[in-house]
Amino acid sequence: MRRNSGWRDMLHRWQVSFARFMVGRYGTDELNRFLSALILILVVVSLFLRTGILFVPELALLVWIYFRMFSKNTGKRFKENQQYLNLRFMITEGWKKWPARMKEARQYKIFRCPNCGQKLRIPRGHGKISIHCRKCGHDFTGKS
Repeated sequence: MRRNSGWRDMLHRWQVSFARFMVGRYGTDELNRFLSALILILVVVSLFLRTGILFVPELALLVWIYFRMFSKNTGKRFKENQQYLNLRFMITEGWKKWPARMKEARQYKIFRCPNCGQKLRIPRGHGKISIHCRKCGHDFTGKS
């Protein structure tokens, strides 16, 4: 005979009832995971500060997470998550391109055409040169 089968049955019933409760609700996503990590960071910082000044932002973020998780307006929550993912993508892609830009900056000088604003890449070390914009045909001078 099993000894703890009563606890397992109770836990299983609770799990089934919670799953039934969550049907049609949004649940968790990447934005909620980010907000949870942010709360964790705020909690650790507030432990070192030993003041209650971060209690209100922590509580507000926690309420927002649970509001999003239990919301039945899944379309709006999905849209919020997509906006977060787009912002995160722009930030991370900018950091990924940074080393290549730094390497390129040592070899080339970037000019902007004063007429149309097109970026023009010119090799460094040629002194004062005449630059021709291929987009609009405007000629201007610059020091490479």
